[in-house]
Amino acid sequence: MQEFFLQIPTVELPKDDFIGDLAIIMILAAIVTLAFFKIRQPIIIGYLFAGMLIGPLSPLWIPFLPGGIGSSPGIENIGVLSDLKILNVFADIGIILLLFVIGIEFPIAKIKSIGKVAIGMATIELFLALGIIFFIGVSIGLNFMDSLFLAAALSISSTAIIIKILEDMGKIKKESTVLVLGILIVEDIIAVILIASLQSVALVSNVSFENIIIISSVAAALIVGTLTVGARIIPKLIDRVANTGHHEILLISVLGLCFGYALFSNLAGLSVGIGAFLAGVLVAESKSSEVSKVLASPIKDMFVAIFFVSVGALMDISQLQNYILVALVFMVIAIMVKFGGTLFGGFLFRQGFHKTIRSSLALSPRGEFSIIIVKVGVDMGVVSAFLFPMIGIISIITAFITPFVIKTGDKTILKNSTESDYDQR
Repeated sequence: MQEFFLQIPTVELPKDDFIGDLAIIMILAAIVTLAFFKIRQPIIIGYLFAGMLIGPLSPLWIPFLPGGIGSSPGIENIGVLSDLKILNVFADIGIILLLFVIGIEFPIAKIKSIGKVAIGMATIELFLALGIIFFIGVSIGLNFMDSLFLAAALSISSTAIIIKILEDMGKIKKESTVLVLGILIVEDIIAVILIASLQSVALVSNVSFENIIIISSVAAALIVGTLTVGARIIPKLIDRVANTGHHEILLISVLGLCFGYALFSNLAGLSVGIGAFLAGVLVAESKSSEVSKVLASPIKDMFVAIFFVSVGALMDISQLQNYILVALVFMVIAIMVKFGGTLFGGFLFRQGFHKTIRSSLALSPRGEFSIIIVKVGVDMGVVSAFLFPMIGIISIITAFITPFVIKTGDKTILKNSTESDYDQR
């Protein structure tokens, strides 16, 4: 059998050519989009699984080859994607554009309406999850650093995945989604603070409260400045550009604002996603917000596809059987704790039972920040390597089950109420 494979002529793919990788991703994304549309499933799940199938870290096809990767001449470098560093750059662009377009859906009036509530609820559910998961990790025998980084990773919900799921389900404009988005923004800010704090703990074995205060102050200044000074200037400038009647100029202008704000946010030590979202909020205040959204959406869709396929491609599941049970246990614990924490926060801030339930159910997925947090620990050599693929598997599973959880919750609520933020029937 091995001789048969050795006699097959080797097909040289452009392994170092980004265009080759991009072509594969876009072709596969087109197929997945159509397939998952036909079976009425969230497209994002298809992107993640597609990445797992074609990525260089995903050896699902090893059983069909003699001896595995690299065991014989001519049977090596089988992974379809190779240039993951460049793909990750484009994946970052996908996050920026996704949050920018979502920001256009939320004018400042909506953001202000849930500001204090979002801060309170996010703080309660996130730190409750952080404490409980850390305690459980230590209790079952994980070392201190593994437990700490795992708890931090599982306490942060995925903004990109949740927003994409709600967008695909047609729920992006619902009242409960505004609350969810507010919670996610606060979580992203806390995630940045957590990463800085974890790096400090890993290096000097103590928490740098100075870094926490600085990052929190910068985030507050950026948000307040955007909602006050920025809101008085930027929307008027966008409307002037729109008055030229040239859609190309308007598109380039709003994209310039988007990436400029993302860069500014990054230079300030915050997430590029926060800056992109705030840029979208400023566009939402202009009279040409709908036109801007329509123009930017196709570009956003392309890079979002690249992002999710790339995330799937980074998942190494070759040792899946060794940690799948642990992953499932921690996944269930994380979902239950965040659900309970959000539920408690919703009742505490009097958000109403139905809105609170919907918000709690939507926060299940883990994703980009969870992966980044664990990767920081792995790169620094302070946590076990198995945590990275384990978080990846949890991210994929939670992304897969969330649409079903949300649908089940909606059906339950519909049987008992006709709450105003439910779809008009």
